[in-house]
Amino acid sequence: MTTRLNSELWLLPNWQAPAHIRAGTSWRRGGISQGPYASLNLALHVGDEADAVTENRRRLHLPSAPIWLNQVHGRTVVDAGLLLDQGPGQVIEADAAYTDRAGVICAVLTADCLPVLLCDREGRRVAAVHAGWRGLAAGIIERTVKALNLPGDQLLAWLGPAIGPSAYEVGEEVHHAFVQQNPSAKTAFRASRAGHWWMDMYQLARQRLMSRGVNAISGGEHCTWHEADNFYSYRRDGVTGRMASVIWIETNQA
Repeated sequence: MTTRLNSELWLLPNWQAPAHIRAGTSWRRGGISQGPYASLNLALHVGDEADAVTENRRRLHLPSAPIWLNQVHGRTVVDAGLLLDQGPGQVIEADAAYTDRAGVICAVLTADCLPVLLCDREGRRVAAVHAGWRGLAAGIIERTVKALNLPGDQLLAWLGPAIGPSAYEVGEEVHHAFVQQNPSAKTAFRASRAGHWWMDMYQLARQRLMSRGVNAISGGEHCTWHEADNFYSYRRDGVTGRMASVIWIETNQA
């Protein structure tokens, strides 16, 4: 049976991925969570009722359970198929997952951090990346591209919803972390007040993808902070839920 994501629950990528690639980021609507988690919170670690999260995940109608990661804002990339082979309930600290196995769902949870979904032009390999500023600076995107083991010009990237450049104010240490690595990163920062900057995570992600030869990049037009009806935002609300960004290779490619 072919599984297609429902646009009422999912923001679907505007990219030219092969037809058998399934991908998207969940909206925050369509679930049963209450209060600050309303309504389609998909994270168990944020203080929401576990039963509500379980029901929200069921409502996604995915063909199998995603491989959930314990995200730590690092640069560890894991093979989701190998995690699946270890049996149910296996959770590992990582911030990106990839696979070349059909039916294995790679997933990351976000609420301001940047989800990056990747696939190759033939639809043989996919990856999901959780990129906050620490992960971006540590090279999580570059390490994921390397793990896919394909030339960058064979890859497609979609930048899911994250906090936008008019809402994400950071301090001097964040600005320095990027600019010291690559002087061209300064174009992703705009001075706000003394010692502070507005940071464009989308632009930084594009720079890092392009540095690895990935030029087919789409997405990056949303702001989780400003679009409160559509997305959770930790910086805006503090206590809040999480969206999921998922990608997999469809098993039935007919």
